[in-house]
Amino acid sequence: MSIRVIGAGLAGCEAAWQIARTGIEVELYEMKPSRYSPAHHNPDFAELICSNSLKAERVESAAGLLKEEMRRLHSLLMQCADGCRVPAGGALAVDRDRFSQAVTQKISAHPLIHIHREEITEIPQDGITVIATGPLTADALAAEIAALCGGSLSFFDAAAPIVSAESLNRDRIFAASRYDKGGDDAYLNCPMDKEEYERFYAALVSAERAPVHDFDVADPKVYEGCMPVEVMAQRGADTLRFGPLKPVGLRDPHTGHRPWAVVQLRREDSQGTLYNLVGFQTNLKFGEQKRVFGMIPGLENAEYFRYGVMHRNTFLNSPRVLSTDYSLRERPSLFFAGQITGVEGYMESASSGIMAGINAVRRLNGQDTLILPDTTMIGALSRYVAYGSEADFQPMGANFGVIPPLEPHIRDKRERYAAFSARSLQELEKIMAENQLE
Repeated sequence: MSIRVIGAGLAGCEAAWQIARTGIEVELYEMKPSRYSPAHHNPDFAELICSNSLKAERVESAAGLLKEEMRRLHSLLMQCADGCRVPAGGALAVDRDRFSQAVTQKISAHPLIHIHREEITEIPQDGITVIATGPLTADALAAEIAALCGGSLSFFDAAAPIVSAESLNRDRIFAASRYDKGGDDAYLNCPMDKEEYERFYAALVSAERAPVHDFDVADPKVYEGCMPVEVMAQRGADTLRFGPLKPVGLRDPHTGHRPWAVVQLRREDSQGTLYNLVGFQTNLKFGEQKRVFGMIPGLENAEYFRYGVMHRNTFLNSPRVLSTDYSLRERPSLFFAGQITGVEGYMESASSGIMAGINAVRRLNGQDTLILPDTTMIGALSRYVAYGSEADFQPMGANFGVIPPLEPHIRDKRERYAAFSARSLQELEKIMAENQLE
């Protein structure tokens, strides 16, 4: 007996790993390197596109709780991420190339996972299948999925530029984390005074954008978590200063004062040879990126390893078609996982792969599928996918708003979030013991 997994991204690798852990063979299909999506370039599995940050690490945060739940469920990606981390203050960030290599090596070495480097263009009609082809599913398979599921929805996603460390002007840049959290090697800071910021802002909002193909550009849906910096800037002159360019918690050692605005650079690799511009997802033309971002102090002569890009992400209207276990309601032998289901974020996608893999095995064995309670972050996200609004379904990342409130209510936010996390992990451990998931 075996289970198919289509797609070796974050969700597909987690699904394959969970299935193989139970002793079931996996037929894992990945179209790279014979074909790449518009956003993918690395032949390895679990390629990170938008950022190398996996968000906050504190277990008392929503993102941190999600990652801790995944660790306890024997997540392959968390194991690899913890071994490939780079300094990022209070966040967990990874060397993206080492991370993908580590995942690929683990998957390739598993004796029960059989890798097929080929494109799947049709939905298999027999057996148990997990589709984890992501938000940029190739056209032929995407058309099949849309026909089976009654259409799909789309939104825009964007990636930030990456620059070489040696090309930075260190005379204008200082190393520091906000409020000295996470060490000084986590971020480089490009400070702006009021005049510099106003010149940069004027150039940014008037810069020429790249054409976006295959979209209805008259009415684009832009996901807030990957909002292009030029779109965000159009909301007002101070929007960036209260967003990704906020100077709070930082003091420029050259002046002794807090800057008017700060562009932060986060280490992209463990050697510190590459940095990405934090919060600078963009769809500006490449020449415009070099011109406008070159106005940022310290980036005057920056060498770009990768320019920012924008692409379309596609996801199902999951409340209409998916169950809480990530299977198709009308065809329970077919599971979906990853961003195509409407979860948003690297680890959110991976967590859905964990659950799809666990439940694919249980369905194969004739068992009831496992539904985590919505007091856990993974359970709350799966409930959102199955029971969100059909009329206006939008991607959702980890946040405490999707978890049921505590009784009695805890007024202090930090204490409340800590209580959310404690309750979640306690219930998860109980469920794992009851279902022999150790």
